[in-house]
Amino acid sequence: MIDSLTAPYAALVLRISLGVMFIAHALLKILVFTLPGTAQFFGSVGLPEWLAYVVAAMELVGGVMLIAGVWTRWVALALVPVLLGATSVHWGNGWLFTAQNGGWEYPLFLTAAAIVQALLGDGAYALRPAVATKQRLQHA
Repeated sequence: MIDSLTAPYAALVLRISLGVMFIAHALLKILVFTLPGTAQFFGSVGLPEWLAYVVAAMELVGGVMLIAGVWTRWVALALVPVLLGATSVHWGNGWLFTAQNGGWEYPLFLTAAAIVQALLGDGAYALRPAVATKQRLQHA
């Protein structure tokens, strides 16, 4: 049974956690590995190098949107292919993320978490529902 009093806060915690994680990974690509370095890595694992720029942008913008609670369901779903791509890159390294070059359990868990977020929706303190409610009140 879902507790309707605490579920919005559970969705909030998940939304903020996912958002922070996506921003952290985007900043890792941008500031630590650099975008050209990340592009080179993408090429080394058989992905188009230009995709590194798209992924970094999706992670950064998507993370901010998740934290703010804007289009949460759609953003979470849009980030699932990024996470599945990360899972596939780490697949050959083994299960645990502590394996050399990282395993696949962490990106697969994040994929599940993003799907759960999409199913849960915005949660508490999301900007999008506040905007929608304000618009409904103005048209009433």
